[in-house]
Amino acid sequence: MGKENSKTFGLLFTSLMVSFAVPSSHGSFTNEQDVYAINSLYVAFGSPPLPGWLSTGGDPCVEGWQGVQCVGSNISSIILNGANLGGQLGDKLDKFSSIITVDLSGNCIGGSIPNNLPATMRKFFLSANQFTGSIPDSLSILTLLEAMSLNNNFFTGELPDAFQTLTSLINLDLSSNNFSGQLPLSLEKLSSLTTLHVQNNQLTGTLDVLQDLPIRDLDIENNLFSGPVPGKMMSIPNFKKDGNPFNTTVASALLPLMSSPIYEGPTSDVIPGRPADGPSVQDGSQYKKVSKTRKTIQIVAFVGVGMILCIVVVLVAMLLIRCGKESKIKRTVKRPKVGPYKGCKEKPKGNDSLIRHTIEMKKVSVLKEAVQKPTKEHEMDTIGMWMVAQKPRVEQDTNMDGMGAVAVGLPVEEVCANPVRAKLPKHLDPLTSVTSFTVGSLQQYTNSFGQENLIGVGSLGSVYQAECPDGQLLAVKKLDNTNLMLQTDESFLNLVSIISKLQHANVVKLVGYCAEHRQCLLVYEYCSNGTLNDVLHSGHELNKKLSWNARIRIALGAARALEYLHEVCQPPIVHRKFKSSNLLLDDELTVRASDCGLDSLFSSGSVRQLSGNILSSLGYGAPEFIQSRIYTCQSDIYNFGVVMLELLTGRKPYDSSRPRGEQHLARWAISQLHDIASLSRMVDPSLSSCPEKSLSQLADIISICIQSEPEFRPPMSEIVQKLLYMMSR
Repeated sequence: MGKENSKTFGLLFTSLMVSFAVPSSHGSFTNEQDVYAINSLYVAFGSPPLPGWLSTGGDPCVEGWQGVQCVGSNISSIILNGANLGGQLGDKLDKFSSIITVDLSGNCIGGSIPNNLPATMRKFFLSANQFTGSIPDSLSILTLLEAMSLNNNFFTGELPDAFQTLTSLINLDLSSNNFSGQLPLSLEKLSSLTTLHVQNNQLTGTLDVLQDLPIRDLDIENNLFSGPVPGKMMSIPNFKKDGNPFNTTVASALLPLMSSPIYEGPTSDVIPGRPADGPSVQDGSQYKKVSKTRKTIQIVAFVGVGMILCIVVVLVAMLLIRCGKESKIKRTVKRPKVGPYKGCKEKPKGNDSLIRHTIEMKKVSVLKEAVQKPTKEHEMDTIGMWMVAQKPRVEQDTNMDGMGAVAVGLPVEEVCANPVRAKLPKHLDPLTSVTSFTVGSLQQYTNSFGQENLIGVGSLGSVYQAECPDGQLLAVKKLDNTNLMLQTDESFLNLVSIISKLQHANVVKLVGYCAEHRQCLLVYEYCSNGTLNDVLHSGHELNKKLSWNARIRIALGAARALEYLHEVCQPPIVHRKFKSSNLLLDDELTVRASDCGLDSLFSSGSVRQLSGNILSSLGYGAPEFIQSRIYTCQSDIYNFGVVMLELLTGRKPYDSSRPRGEQHLARWAISQLHDIASLSRMVDPSLSSCPEKSLSQLADIISICIQSEPEFRPPMSEIVQKLLYMMSR
């Protein structure tokens, strides 16, 4: 009997312990308010197939719902970047009791940001989605907010004057939207702000509200800001401001002379005896004298401005003549127009409307004085860098040259590393626009550069997928410096300095590097949609989205990338391997050219020869390059023409499976581009429609790009203008 009582007591004790340890089937360990909020969010998303997620009930903190993190029984983070989510955010976000991080970057979520936001939020990332509308005034309740990224969406309207309470905000990214109006005065209250990106919008006014902030990284390019730029801001370490109509010193000095009145009468608005809209009869003679004086000053001022402009034009002409002689290329460089111009940006879901896009307004210096100009003898190789967003795959194909997906969320230095700054030469210190990673951190993010993370192998080295602790993906190019011109750390840092200055919407961005223990590694953005080559020729599902307008927009993006390298960078940068496998596509099918600025890596040995042979065999070799192995900007333009033929026909540049006369795309197509019947038969069969006039215009552009004589190929600025004209018709 005693043994039975003891056994019964033991069973009772065990059941009691289990009942305390395991959540009851009738209840939930997770805060009920948080369960209601996350159920509502799931419904707003459209109930997608997210592991563990439910529209009613459930226990997120115990059941391990995908992307959900908890502190105790409260949901603290929802991180679902790049999860192919749609729908909207709904209006129940404020129901989360103590959420800290919401990261939904890189999805297809639309609608507007709800007014009901959780006041506990510190990190709010919605970049690379399809959000519309404006930022709500309720932003002011996020008094704990430290970082917010809303870039690469379709937001419009003015920025709310609601930043006065966000004194903890450190990083703010509003770039690549359609925001307009002036910067709100409340921005001057952001006493902790160190990073601000608002490039590629339509913002106007001056920058005065930013001049007293502790900003270290500021990008305001391609807006409509006027000036002058406050002197205090010129000391910002990383300040990008091109593409804005800032006032010049001359204009600022002359403006008061041309606009201020010379006649000064009584201070009242209406003088007795004088009509409200003009002088009285008694003052007529005096007013006429004043008027003549004013006109004289205006004429003198305008004449002065005209003379200054003439001098500028003459200097520019002399510079162009000198550049033309140095390059020994008989062509006229068409300078980019000053001021913004209209372009075309197609929304992902077939919206063909034109949206504002701006170009660079003046040439910028991209190389420091100590960095030597790349020589044309150096030939460029590429490394396979295309990455799929889910499971990496190993490729030995040298035709695969992309780098996978756009990184979103916090800046790299905050989420991805414990960066240790390498000792730099004095003329390069500091490289403030990029992060210096340690070898240890990159080993951690690439599984010690394991085979499972290997993406591609080429004559320059190997490329690996790196996954940061928060899930952010990067592309790490591990250079083989035994075969390259990287004998010293300084030579590698010279290269990093060059690449880090390449800042353009259609060029893949360098975000970091490692120069430690004789290792030379470059860390880039990662693009999830792969390369144009994959989309066109590998049965990629995105091929269905490549409408005629989308293809023309891709051609325009590629043209702008080359225009930037050839005509904005000084000295001009030759790409040397410009082809569809080096053109990456982001979530909006926007082009980003990869492997820019790497030509100086090549010595005069086998690497250059191998690269040249590959380029020729793949159908991209310009005639002058095949004959002499000399590669110039004109050779890049030939390759651009081949890429446009790929967009037009859907064919590969070289295809050995086709009849002998059709294997080389450019050779086969050039004789048919001016015959409308033959041209119509060349069009990619997957295209449902193709306007005949637009088709003929594109054929004309392709024809002049693949001319056999390089001097007859137009500069890229002219090609950009032709494509813009096509899109505006």
